[in-house]
Amino acid sequence: MSEADWAPKNIDVETASAARLYDFFLGGSYNFEVDRELGRQVAAVAPAAFDLARLNRAFLRRAVRYLVEQGIDQFLDIGSGIPTAGNVHEIAQRANPDARVVYVDNEPVAVAHSELLLEGNPNAGVIEADLRDPDSILRHEKTRRLLDFRRPIGLLTVAVYHFIPDADDPRTLAATYRDALPSGSYLALSHGTEDSMGETIRQIMALYKNSQNPITTRTRSEMTALFEGFDLVEPGVVFAPQWRPDSPEDVGERPEESSVYAAVGRKP
Repeated sequence: MSEADWAPKNIDVETASAARLYDFFLGGSYNFEVDRELGRQVAAVAPAAFDLARLNRAFLRRAVRYLVEQGIDQFLDIGSGIPTAGNVHEIAQRANPDARVVYVDNEPVAVAHSELLLEGNPNAGVIEADLRDPDSILRHEKTRRLLDFRRPIGLLTVAVYHFIPDADDPRTLAATYRDALPSGSYLALSHGTEDSMGETIRQIMALYKNSQNPITTRTRSEMTALFEGFDLVEPGVVFAPQWRPDSPEDVGERPEESSVYAAVGRKP
């Protein structure tokens, strides 16, 4: 498939985007040369960048499986990115064919590819919107049609809040989404940090300043604050490989080198 076949019209192909960079790191093909070039620069600074993306994606899969085990059958995935193997709807609908998923991203390529992937799936949809505009997400026709806000929902905000600067008040945003969820809902969230690998992460942040999505890292306590009003599920806020790993080998010898905190919380 040529680039012209899948690339939406009128998108910025001169500046790298986080969603397309993530796709590049995961081995996808829905990215442009500008994304690949920045990705190569990031990998030169942090050769483990490809592993970091996979570790974060693995946390998402484990979190979805955990939520399904808790009886969650509807999901709102904000900052979903470009679909790759092991999508939320694939995991959830494998366990429960009636599970419903709404994907949200502000990257047109991610949305366009998601629409293609979800053709013929009446229980999943995608909308183009920004985490910083809760009303556009929570009141969207697809959200209201697919999700029942009278029953528990799994809210997924994986590797997205570190693209929200402090000026946009992430704690208030998190509280807005929390307040929209019914009791028994869950929040799964991962977030980049400088608490480990600080110098390397600062070099990556400097490179991402040349993208559409600069990075704002946060400390463990700042990450934990995004869970205000939720009861953290064991093991709490930990580095991504440490969150309910499938095997000890998945954790590795230095999980802190993932430089990503991850956690799941339940709304009482």
